[in-house]
Amino acid sequence: MDTLLKETIGLTVQSQYPEMSEEARQIIESLVIRREAKKGEQLIVDGQVCTHMILVGKGMVRQYYFKNKKDVTEHFSYEGCIVICLESTLKQEPTHLLAEAIEDCVLYYLPYKALLEAAEKSWEINIFYRKILEYSLITSQKKADGWRFETAHERYERLWREHPEIVKRAPLAHIASYLLMSPETLSRVRAGIL
Repeated sequence: MDTLLKETIGLTVQSQYPEMSEEARQIIESLVIRREAKKGEQLIVDGQVCTHMILVGKGMVRQYYFKNKKDVTEHFSYEGCIVICLESTLKQEPTHLLAEAIEDCVLYYLPYKALLEAAEKSWEINIFYRKILEYSLITSQKKADGWRFETAHERYERLWREHPEIVKRAPLAHIASYLLMSPETLSRVRAGIL
Protein backbone atom coordinates (compact mmCIF):
# COMPACT_ATOMS: atom_id res chain seq x y z
CA MET A 1 0.00 0.00 0.00
CA ASP A 2 1.45 3.34 -1.10
CA THR A 3 0.50 5.77 1.69
CA LEU A 4 2.08 8.70 -0.15
CA LEU A 5 -0.11 7.95 -3.17
CA LYS A 6 -3.28 8.16 -1.06
CA GLU A 7 -2.07 11.41 0.53
CA THR A 8 -1.16 12.87 -2.88
CA ILE A 9 -4.51 12.01 -4.42
CA GLY A 10 -6.19 13.39 -1.30
CA LEU A 11 -4.31 16.72 -1.50
CA THR A 12 -4.78 17.03 -5.26
CA VAL A 13 -8.48 16.25 -5.14
CA GLN A 14 -8.99 18.50 -2.09
CA SER A 15 -7.55 21.45 -4.00
CA GLN A 16 -9.63 20.83 -7.14
CA TYR A 17 -12.79 18.90 -6.29
CA PRO A 18 -13.08 18.17 -2.53
CA GLU A 19 -16.48 16.49 -2.75
CA MET A 20 -15.15 13.68 -4.99
CA SER A 21 -16.16 10.25 -3.68
CA GLU A 22 -13.71 7.67 -2.39
CA GLU A 23 -14.61 5.41 -5.33
CA ALA A 24 -13.60 8.10 -7.87
CA ARG A 25 -10.38 8.78 -5.91
CA GLN A 26 -9.55 5.08 -6.15
CA ILE A 27 -10.04 5.20 -9.92
CA ILE A 28 -7.44 7.96 -10.15
CA GLU A 29 -5.12 6.02 -7.83
CA SER A 30 -5.38 3.03 -10.16
CA LEU A 31 -4.37 5.11 -13.20
CA VAL A 32 -1.18 6.74 -11.94
CA ILE A 33 2.38 5.49 -12.36
CA ARG A 34 4.84 6.23 -9.55
CA ARG A 35 8.22 7.68 -10.48
CA GLU A 36 11.08 9.14 -8.48
CA ALA A 37 13.25 11.97 -9.79
CA LYS A 38 16.49 13.45 -8.48
CA LYS A 39 17.07 17.17 -8.06
CA GLY A 40 18.03 18.62 -11.45
CA GLU A 41 16.44 15.82 -13.46
CA GLN A 42 14.56 16.87 -16.60
CA LEU A 43 10.97 15.63 -16.52
CA ILE A 44 9.76 17.24 -19.74
CA VAL A 45 12.16 18.17 -22.53
CA ASP A 46 11.90 20.55 -25.47
CA GLY A 47 10.03 18.97 -28.37
CA GLN A 48 8.39 16.26 -26.27
CA VAL A 49 4.69 15.53 -26.71
CA CYS A 50 3.16 15.50 -23.24
CA THR A 51 1.08 12.40 -22.68
CA HIS A 52 0.83 12.64 -18.87
CA MET A 53 -0.18 15.04 -16.16
CA ILE A 54 2.15 14.80 -13.19
CA LEU A 55 0.89 14.85 -9.60
CA VAL A 56 3.60 15.89 -7.16
CA GLY A 57 3.72 13.60 -4.14
CA LYS A 58 6.94 14.92 -2.65
CA GLY A 59 9.36 17.64 -3.75
CA MET A 60 9.15 20.62 -6.07
CA VAL A 61 9.07 20.91 -9.86
CA ARG A 62 9.67 23.98 -11.98
CA GLN A 63 8.27 24.52 -15.48
CA TYR A 64 10.22 26.90 -17.69
CA TYR A 65 11.01 27.94 -21.25
CA PHE A 66 13.86 29.65 -23.05
CA LYS A 67 13.58 33.21 -24.36
CA ASN A 68 16.59 35.03 -25.80
CA LYS A 69 18.83 32.19 -24.56
CA LYS A 70 17.69 32.72 -20.94
CA ASP A 71 15.43 30.36 -19.07
CA VAL A 72 12.23 31.86 -17.71
CA THR A 73 10.30 30.12 -14.94
CA GLU A 74 6.63 29.72 -15.82
CA HIS A 75 5.28 27.73 -12.88
CA PHE A 76 6.19 25.88 -9.68
CA SER A 77 4.47 22.73 -8.42
CA TYR A 78 4.89 21.02 -5.04
CA GLU A 79 3.02 18.49 -2.91
CA GLY A 80 -0.57 18.16 -4.07
CA CYS A 81 -0.04 20.22 -7.24
CA ILE A 82 -0.31 19.13 -10.85
CA VAL A 83 2.30 19.67 -13.55
CA ILE A 84 0.76 20.00 -17.00
CA CYS A 85 1.89 21.43 -20.33
CA LEU A 86 -1.63 22.37 -21.28
CA GLU A 87 -1.26 23.06 -25.00
CA SER A 88 0.94 20.02 -25.68
CA THR A 89 -1.31 17.73 -23.68
CA LEU A 90 -4.57 18.90 -25.23
CA LYS A 91 -3.33 19.15 -28.82
CA GLN A 92 -0.82 16.28 -28.56
CA GLU A 93 1.86 18.47 -30.13
CA PRO A 94 5.50 19.05 -29.11
CA THR A 95 6.09 21.46 -26.23
CA HIS A 96 8.64 24.17 -25.60
CA LEU A 97 7.64 24.28 -21.92
CA LEU A 98 10.14 22.16 -20.01
CA ALA A 99 10.02 20.77 -16.48
CA GLU A 100 12.73 19.86 -14.01
CA ALA A 101 12.84 18.59 -10.45
CA ILE A 102 14.31 21.31 -8.24
CA GLU A 103 14.22 18.96 -5.26
CA ASP A 104 14.30 15.17 -5.06
CA CYS A 105 10.75 14.15 -5.97
CA VAL A 106 8.20 11.38 -5.82
CA LEU A 107 5.82 11.90 -8.73
CA TYR A 108 2.68 10.21 -9.97
CA TYR A 109 2.21 10.27 -13.73
CA LEU A 110 -1.44 10.33 -14.80
CA PRO A 111 -1.71 9.23 -18.45
CA TYR A 112 -3.84 11.72 -20.34
CA LYS A 113 -5.50 9.07 -22.50
CA ALA A 114 -6.45 6.98 -19.46
CA LEU A 115 -7.84 10.09 -17.73
CA LEU A 116 -10.03 10.86 -20.76
CA GLU A 117 -11.30 7.28 -20.89
CA ALA A 118 -12.11 7.39 -17.16
CA ALA A 119 -13.81 10.78 -17.61
CA GLU A 120 -16.12 9.25 -20.24
CA LYS A 121 -17.24 6.58 -17.75
CA SER A 122 -17.34 8.62 -14.54
CA TRP A 123 -19.04 11.97 -14.10
CA GLU A 124 -16.85 12.68 -11.06
CA ILE A 125 -13.63 12.07 -12.99
CA ASN A 126 -15.03 14.31 -15.74
CA ILE A 127 -15.64 17.10 -13.21
CA PHE A 128 -12.15 16.58 -11.73
CA TYR A 129 -10.61 16.89 -15.20
CA ARG A 130 -12.63 20.04 -15.90
CA LYS A 131 -11.56 21.55 -12.57
CA ILE A 132 -7.89 20.91 -13.44
CA LEU A 133 -8.32 22.74 -16.75
CA GLU A 134 -10.22 25.62 -15.12
CA TYR A 135 -7.57 25.99 -12.41
CA SER A 136 -4.79 26.03 -15.02
CA LEU A 137 -6.53 28.73 -17.06
CA ILE A 138 -7.30 30.88 -14.00
CA THR A 139 -3.70 30.57 -12.77
CA SER A 140 -2.39 31.67 -16.18
CA GLN A 141 -4.76 34.64 -16.24
CA LYS A 142 -3.81 35.73 -12.71
CA LYS A 143 -0.13 35.56 -13.61
CA ALA A 144 -0.65 37.60 -16.79
CA ASP A 145 -2.69 40.17 -14.84
CA GLY A 146 0.09 40.39 -12.27
CA TRP A 147 2.62 41.21 -14.98
CA ARG A 148 0.32 43.87 -16.42
CA PHE A 149 -1.08 45.54 -13.32
CA GLU A 150 1.11 44.85 -10.26
CA THR A 151 4.38 46.33 -9.12
CA ALA A 152 7.34 44.05 -8.38
CA HIS A 153 6.58 44.37 -4.66
CA GLU A 154 2.90 43.47 -5.15
CA ARG A 155 3.80 40.40 -7.26
CA TYR A 156 6.19 39.18 -4.56
CA GLU A 157 3.65 39.82 -1.76
CA ARG A 158 0.98 37.87 -3.65
CA LEU A 159 3.36 34.96 -4.21
CA TRP A 160 4.23 34.96 -0.49
CA ARG A 161 0.57 35.12 0.51
CA GLU A 162 -0.74 32.50 -1.94
CA HIS A 163 2.27 30.13 -2.21
CA PRO A 164 4.65 30.53 0.76
CA GLU A 165 6.15 27.10 -0.04
CA ILE A 166 7.63 28.51 -3.25
CA VAL A 167 9.21 31.46 -1.43
CA LYS A 168 10.62 29.14 1.26
CA ARG A 169 11.90 26.36 -1.01
CA ALA A 170 12.63 27.53 -4.55
CA PRO A 171 16.01 29.04 -5.52
CA LEU A 172 15.89 32.85 -5.58
CA ALA A 173 17.02 33.01 -9.23
CA HIS A 174 13.99 30.92 -10.24
CA ILE A 175 11.64 33.04 -8.11
CA ALA A 176 13.00 36.23 -9.68
CA SER A 177 12.52 34.76 -13.14
CA TYR A 178 8.97 33.68 -12.28
CA LEU A 179 8.13 37.19 -11.07
CA LEU A 180 9.77 38.72 -14.17
CA MET A 181 12.38 40.65 -12.24
CA SER A 182 16.13 40.53 -11.90
CA PRO A 183 17.67 38.78 -8.88
CA GLU A 184 18.85 42.24 -7.73
CA THR A 185 15.31 43.64 -7.87
CA LEU A 186 14.03 40.61 -5.96
CA SER A 187 16.68 41.20 -3.28
CA ARG A 188 15.56 44.83 -2.94
CA VAL A 189 11.90 43.79 -2.78
CA ARG A 190 12.66 41.19 -0.11
CA ALA A 191 14.62 43.78 1.86
CA GLY A 192 11.63 46.13 1.69
CA ILE A 193 13.46 48.80 -0.30
CA LEU A 194 10.93 48.91 -3.15
